[in-house]
Amino acid sequence: MVEQSDVEQAEGTGVHVRIRGKELALAISEEHAAALKSLTERIVREPFTKRPWSELAFFLVSGGLAGIGIAFIGLTMVTGVALAVTFFGLSLLGLSLRSARGMGGWQRGLARSMLGQPVEDPEPFVGRRGFLGWLQSALRDRVGWRAVAYFAVQVPWTILGVFVAVSLWWDAFACLTGPIFDRGGGGLAVWGLVRGIFPGSPFWFQPGGFFHAVGVFILGAIFFFAAPWVTRGFVTVDRLLIRGLLGPDPMAARVRTLEQARTQTVDASAATLRRIERDLHDGTQAQLVALAMRLGMAKEKLEDTDHVDLDRVRELVDAAHRGAKEAITELRDIARGIHPPALDIGLEGALATLAARSAVPTEVSFDLRARPTPAIEAIAYFCVAELLANVAQHAQASRASVSCAQQGTWLRLVVRDDGRGGAELSRVGSSASGLAGLTDRVHAVDGRLHVVSPPGGPTVVTVDLPLSP
Repeated sequence: MVEQSDVEQAEGTGVHVRIRGKELALAISEEHAAALKSLTERIVREPFTKRPWSELAFFLVSGGLAGIGIAFIGLTMVTGVALAVTFFGLSLLGLSLRSARGMGGWQRGLARSMLGQPVEDPEPFVGRRGFLGWLQSALRDRVGWRAVAYFAVQVPWTILGVFVAVSLWWDAFACLTGPIFDRGGGGLAVWGLVRGIFPGSPFWFQPGGFFHAVGVFILGAIFFFAAPWVTRGFVTVDRLLIRGLLGPDPMAARVRTLEQARTQTVDASAATLRRIERDLHDGTQAQLVALAMRLGMAKEKLEDTDHVDLDRVRELVDAAHRGAKEAITELRDIARGIHPPALDIGLEGALATLAARSAVPTEVSFDLRARPTPAIEAIAYFCVAELLANVAQHAQASRASVSCAQQGTWLRLVVRDDGRGGAELSRVGSSASGLAGLTDRVHAVDGRLHVVSPPGGPTVVTVDLPLSP
């Protein structure tokens, strides 16, 4: 029994209640109060937005198309299986699978137009030459079989959704309007989930039952605000089914990704070879030609023993010496671009060398239990080198850090800086430079690159590489 109740507002977020001389404090932080207020506003506002009605319309239209589709597919497949001993039966099976593929395209179109669901189209159907070739391709079409699986799963799911989610909209309307417009006890009947919970005759209105009618009206309001979220749950599952069964085949997508990565690797290798050839031709070769010419001129001067110009010979030899050192330096730079010498002592020493050379003070943490393959070490080295160069040139940072750790069979590199942020992947310009070039390099070994760089910073770039590609 509550003897005395003293309610006090504590900074707008707390309530004190005294029960039998004991004071209980019920406190809600401002953060939780703001989150609760935001959630309440969203629940109240949701039925009056466009999204729940689009989802409801999509669920009804796609469910109707699925019913038509499964009826046609089922009829043609059953007939085709019954007549499978003949070419006519096999042709019906092929037609059924091709129809399933086409109806799957309708479902993807609905998802794009009504839900804004970005679903990629699967690989196009490629039939072999001749009727038998087409029939064989149709019967082996993985996209068609996955579309059949989608319709087989969606139809019972739609029936359940109509019983639970769609009926909730109807029952909300019935409960909200029944007490107002019906005075004879025979208003709109509830069905579906509510009928299962409240079996029997229409429950919401009894002549003279004012409080009962008000209670049912409140229940209708609860149904009205809950219906969008129940419908969204069913539509979310439908989204997953569309993405998983009507989108690109995971195996084909994997092959396509590997093909793109291989193409990018080949292109990058060709570009690297062209760069090396150009550097050797325009730089080192020119230096060596000049060196040979100076040595030749010095040789000619020395051959005339009677009129030897020692000062001119010394000048030519000095110039040749300088040219030889410049050529050696250029060759060393080219070799470093092919394989960094710092990697000869291991990835840890190479990253420490990069951090020491960085114009921004950089800390390095290293935790590897197994040494990656040389190819992965080279990619990791070039990634860190490029990222630290970006930090020095663009980030306006005062400090940076490089973390290299092993996570299972993966190598994770994390480069952070406290700069101005705003870094993003861009395909403008050469695809072999900057973050876009790093992405191509990482994807070539099935790795991942993720950039988080809000305006104002900090910037965090995470690179995941397999220890052995």
